[in-house]
Amino acid sequence: MATTSQLPVQVSPPEFALSPALPHQIGGAEVWALPVIPADGEGGSVALGPGADEAGDLLGLDLLGILEVHKATGRTGEAITVPVVHDDVQLLLLVGLGEQSVTDFRRAGATVARATKDRASVASSITSIASGEALGAFVVGAMLGSFGFHWRSTGPAESPVARIVLAGTTDEDADDELARALAAGGAGWRSRMLASVPSNLKNPAWLAEQAEELAASAGLDVTIWDEARLAREGFEGVLAVGRASATPPRLIRLDYTPRGSTKKTPTVVLVGKGITFDTGGLDIKPPEGMLSMKRDMSGGAAVLATMAALRDVDCPVKVIGLVPAAENAIGGRAMRPGDVIRHYGGRTSEVTNTDAEGRLVLADAMAYAVAELDPDVLVDVATLTGAMKVALGQGTGGYFANNDGLAGLLADASASSGELLWRMPLVRDYEEKVSSKVADADNAAGGAAAITAALFLQHFAGDVPWAHIDFASIAEAPDERYEWTKGPTGFGPRLLLAWLGSDSPLEGIV
Repeated sequence: MATTSQLPVQVSPPEFALSPALPHQIGGAEVWALPVIPADGEGGSVALGPGADEAGDLLGLDLLGILEVHKATGRTGEAITVPVVHDDVQLLLLVGLGEQSVTDFRRAGATVARATKDRASVASSITSIASGEALGAFVVGAMLGSFGFHWRSTGPAESPVARIVLAGTTDEDADDELARALAAGGAGWRSRMLASVPSNLKNPAWLAEQAEELAASAGLDVTIWDEARLAREGFEGVLAVGRASATPPRLIRLDYTPRGSTKKTPTVVLVGKGITFDTGGLDIKPPEGMLSMKRDMSGGAAVLATMAALRDVDCPVKVIGLVPAAENAIGGRAMRPGDVIRHYGGRTSEVTNTDAEGRLVLADAMAYAVAELDPDVLVDVATLTGAMKVALGQGTGGYFANNDGLAGLLADASASSGELLWRMPLVRDYEEKVSSKVADADNAAGGAAAITAALFLQHFAGDVPWAHIDFASIAEAPDERYEWTKGPTGFGPRLLLAWLGSDSPLEGIV
C-alpha cells in the first residue's frame, strides 16, 4: 500500500466564483465582506466601497457610524465584524484596503479568509474596485491565509470558508486572472503542504512518489534515480549526504514542454534542495535547531509545486525541475568531517561541516544540469544558510545572480508575487575562503556564510546564467501574518510562476 495513505485527509482551499451582482443580491452567503477605504487627506473620514449602501439599507445599519465607533482607519488588514440576522447572512465584515496596492488586496484576501473560517460562503465586493493584478492577489491571499495542516485523530481544528464569491466583477479579463491566481495560490498551498508533512512519513522515496503523482496529473515527464543509479552515474554528493539514513536518497527529474515547442525553445532548469530531514549529521544540530528540519526540503517542494502549475500559467519555455532528495542522518555510515566527495562531473569538495549538506546535493544536480541538459538559465532554490536569516530577518529571502538580466527578472517577479527577495553580492574576494588544501572546495567556508555558500555553488553553474535563491530566512513563519500561516511557508512557487509565466521569461538575459 502506498505510504501516502497514512496522511489524514487535509482541508482544501476555498472555491471561488465571479459574479457581476453585489453581495446583497447573491443568495446563500453567510458573510458579506465590504471594502473600507481610508480617508483622502488629513481630517477626512473613511469611505465604504460598492455594495455598502445597499447592505446598510437592507440591514438597517449605519455602517459609517459603526466604523466611527470602532475608530476604523481603513488600514490594510483592519477588519470590523458586525453580527447580523438577515436570511442566510450572519456576519458583516468591513475590511480595510490601505493604499489599494496589489499587496493591500493580497492582505485583504488573507484577512477575509482568517475572519470567515468554518463558514459556508462569503460574498465580497472588495475586488470590484481592484485593478490590474489586484483581483488575483486577493484570491492568492485568501487561499494561503486559509491554509491548515493537521494530524489529529478528531480531524482539523478549523476549516477554510468553503466558497468565496467575488461580487461586482465586470472586468472581461477576470476569468483569466482568476485562473492564474488559482494556479499560483494552489502551487503555494502544495509547497506549504509538502513542507509541513512530518519526516516519519516524508522521506526521499515518499517525495519521489509525490513527484510521480503530480507529474501524472500535470502532464509532465518524470524520471527517478534510485541509490543504485545514483552510484553508477557518479552523484556522490547526494549519496554521501544520504548514506547514514535508513531511507536511501533519490534524484527527481520533471520535464515540462510548452505547447508549440521547437528545438529553438529555450530551456530553464530549476534545482530544489530536497533534504527531507536534517539532523546536521555528525556535526549535530542543537534540539531547537532541529525541530523545524522537516521543512529543509522546502526548495524541492517549491520546484515540484512550480512544475505542476507551469501549464496553468502558459509558461512559454521548456522547464526541467531537479530535486536531489536525501535525509541527513547520523549512523555508522554517516558522512564525516574531513571526507572528500567527488561530485557529478569530477569536482571535489572537502567536508568540513556535515551540517552544510544542502550545497553538496545541489552541486551534483547543478553539475548534471550543465553537463547534460544544455540549459539557457539555471536557478537553484534552497533553505541553505542560517546566515540569511541573520542578514534579512524572517520576511525576505536572499538571492545571488551572475547575470544582471536574470537578477532583474527575479526582482520584478518578487515585487509582483509578494514573495520578497533581496539581491546579495557575489564577493570575489571571499573566493579564497571557499578553497581547500586537499580538494577543489571547502563545503563550509564560514565567515560571510550565505555569500561563501553561493560562491561554492557558482562553480557548478559554469558559464550558464544562474541565480541562487536562499530563503532559509523566510522558510518558517513565526506567527500568523496575512497570507503567511505559522510554520513552513512554502515560499517560492508564486515567485517562480510570476517569472516563468510571463510573456518573455528570458528577456534581457545575455
